[in-house]
Amino acid sequence: MARKLQTIGFDADDTLWHNERFFKLTQARFEDLLADFTDRSRLHDRLLEAERRNIGHYGFGVKGFVLSMIETAIDVTEGAVPGHVIKQILDAGQDMLAHPIELLPHAQDTVEALSGSYRIVLITKGDLLHQERKLAQSGLGDLFDDVAIVSEKTAQTYRDIFSRHPGGVNGAMMVGNSMRSDVVPAVEAGSWGVFVPHDLEWDLEKADAPTSRRYHAIADLGELPPLVDEIR
Repeated sequence: MARKLQTIGFDADDTLWHNERFFKLTQARFEDLLADFTDRSRLHDRLLEAERRNIGHYGFGVKGFVLSMIETAIDVTEGAVPGHVIKQILDAGQDMLAHPIELLPHAQDTVEALSGSYRIVLITKGDLLHQERKLAQSGLGDLFDDVAIVSEKTAQTYRDIFSRHPGGVNGAMMVGNSMRSDVVPAVEAGSWGVFVPHDLEWDLEKADAPTSRRYHAIADLGELPPLVDEIR
């Protein structure tokens, strides 16, 4: 009898390696740069508004974040932001792009343990070149049977990707730290969705957990292999 679960998809940022911490550090740096123009709470809200507004134009990732910071700086200063501040924002973005990859606990052991028995797929969104660079630096690249870098994660995204692999969408699982992008749409598509919380969560990735038997939550990636064994 064929196994119920045949393909496992993994998110990348803040599921396999740290990412959001660098956005938080850069945002704090951004707030310091503009401290003379507005208070931090107002700046945080204005930046979040810009990010939400610009996702459709710039997509996800560092480059869109930097452009949103520049736009916000111009907005809150009514065009008076000094050139040296813009330069420091650009420098901060370049620092983010160059930051070395740091794997999260259990990431490598878990992917290695499952790769021998299941089709392993990386499904991530963001800037193509940056995501490819991070995957290459992670040392995990050879463990994936397929890599999909997408502009957005919807139920149709998962249907399209998982339909190319053994078991199809119903025989697939998506594992990630974003309820909105990794779990909810995967479950809507008919796959299993496994939520692995990260200490830091971007406001735009929050969502309510699905009410489905195909939804599971685990404390960290070390709990994934036992869960997979239960489902198989």
